[in-house]
Amino acid sequence: MNEPYSAFTRRSFMSILTASAFGIRSPIARSAETSTQKKAQIAITFDLEMSRQYPKRNMLEWDFQKGNLNSETKAYSLKSAEVASESGGQIHFFCVGRVLEQKDIGWLKKISEMGHPIGNHTYDHVNVWATKPQQTQFRFQRSPWLLGGKTAEQVIRQNIRLTTDAMKQRLGIEPDGFRTPGGSNSALNKREDLQKMLLAEGFQWVSSGYPQHKYSKPKVEPSQEIYQSILQAQQKAQPYVYPSGLIEIPMSPISDVGAFRSSYWKLKYFLKSVELCVQQAIEQGGVFDFLCHPSIMYVEDPNFETIKLICDLVNQAGNRAEIVGLSEIAKRVSAKQN
Repeated sequence: MNEPYSAFTRRSFMSILTASAFGIRSPIARSAETSTQKKAQIAITFDLEMSRQYPKRNMLEWDFQKGNLNSETKAYSLKSAEVASESGGQIHFFCVGRVLEQKDIGWLKKISEMGHPIGNHTYDHVNVWATKPQQTQFRFQRSPWLLGGKTAEQVIRQNIRLTTDAMKQRLGIEPDGFRTPGGSNSALNKREDLQKMLLAEGFQWVSSGYPQHKYSKPKVEPSQEIYQSILQAQQKAQPYVYPSGLIEIPMSPISDVGAFRSSYWKLKYFLKSVELCVQQAIEQGGVFDFLCHPSIMYVEDPNFETIKLICDLVNQAGNRAEIVGLSEIAKRVSAKQN
């Protein structure tokens, strides 16, 4: 059982300690000038898909069935939305379209009715950077006839469009933004074709970037160097506008995939990283786009400690921070451009 991580005194002490270690101003050392700084925007995002290696290691079949959510993942998603709402926050969900083939989507309708935004995550969890059709998804490598002679560009466009149509018909809502399956350090910077595709499909913003940072060795407690690398990457994970006019809202490190699946972190290591990044975003008036997957988190964080921590930190920050969906972040970026 993981030790609870919700005591204010513990977080306050750790904030001071880590601020000293990483050169970040602590709340106690904050000067009066911060009262006029830009409000930090903190987003909590959930990618609704199944994840390899979960709930048990060596489970790889989910690569072919990304949208076949199990009952635990659906229950965790709904309860997470309730936990966030109770704390005055929200979660921005990104739905793999095949999820909507399942008989019961009442849980997802409840999430939408609660006011949590839901975005497009492609139908089959395809790799939008792929240049060959077989590279777009494991499913199409096993069953190539599903490609029907389409090019990679046609597969990707159809996957995006199918999810939009499925959300309209099954959920009765338009997708709130687009997130690429997987992230790239280069985002869509060299893919003007993808930028134009998304704009043509009605999206004003995308979440595709994930900055590079150092990882700890598996099953080894992360060092200060690792946390410092994550903090430096977080500073690079700030929104911007492509020349095409599409807005990029990068995902912030470290994801649950990198922390738990790749590095076998304990929950307390993950919570420390999240707290450092949120505090840094608050101090700098920046953006923190927290990325995770309920199919992983119901195993690694069954008591929703990460969501509670983020909400607590933002609530304690008062008017210096807010929890928002990614569309609100995009609005501020757009307003700054204009």
